[in-house]
Amino acid sequence: MNTEVIELKELIEATWENRELLQQKETVDAIETIIEHLDKGMIRVAEPVENGWKVNEWVKKAVILYFPTQKMTRIQVGPFEFHDKIPLKKNYHELGVRVVPHGIARYGSYVASGVIMMPSYVNIGAYVDSGTMVDTWATVGSCAQIGKDVHLSGGVGIGGVLEPVQAAPVIVEDGAFVGSRCILVEGVHVAKEAVLGANVTLTSSSKIIDVTGSEPKQYKGFVPERSVVIPGSYTKQFPAGDYHVPCALIIGKRKESTDRKTSLNDALRENNVAV
Repeated sequence: MNTEVIELKELIEATWENRELLQQKETVDAIETIIEHLDKGMIRVAEPVENGWKVNEWVKKAVILYFPTQKMTRIQVGPFEFHDKIPLKKNYHELGVRVVPHGIARYGSYVASGVIMMPSYVNIGAYVDSGTMVDTWATVGSCAQIGKDVHLSGGVGIGGVLEPVQAAPVIVEDGAFVGSRCILVEGVHVAKEAVLGANVTLTSSSKIIDVTGSEPKQYKGFVPERSVVIPGSYTKQFPAGDYHVPCALIIGKRKESTDRKTSLNDALRENNVAV
């Protein structure tokens, strides 16, 4: 962490405790610098480190503090009109990003060169790395971290998180394939090259059960590398009786022979799931 970032961090922490500092130009300038750095990918809300991921809570605080420093304004895009505090991202040609009409990213989100945005939405604080497809009506929530060569299929909902500031964002690592209408929220972490079948819904408390061995192995909030995951259910007792509760099932591993760009159907067929 260089000297500039250390100074920005210290000022944000002080402002978080004393909102009166938001009245000072120095503070507003510092917050705007952080949002610009987020927009350019120079800093991140969360970043990979040697033994996992590190959440930079102070950056989330800066995003939260950014809102009260901004005024509502009209944004005109051809015949379309918006009314918001945060401008839209610009200069996609220079950034090397393909954006199909109605693909929208907010300023303060990082979208790397080589990303394709179909009609979709990327919120402030999010990080979308190179080669990733954000497919039609997919949403990438605030502060979510999406790796390289990820495919977020149609209608995927990647949850956002700003508060509480200690909460981890949703993380989808390099090469993952997230099937149509999947929902990932509450800091769920999908490791590299995992494949999620359509309609898999994961929260921090969802059971993710590996059924490939002689005994089930359970995870919560984490999908291991190269796992192939489909929706499932298990029986839970309630006062009114026994009922089926949703979960996710790990039914196999992606084969080494399978290209990372393989279709979801191919990955499921490899694990004997009818498609």
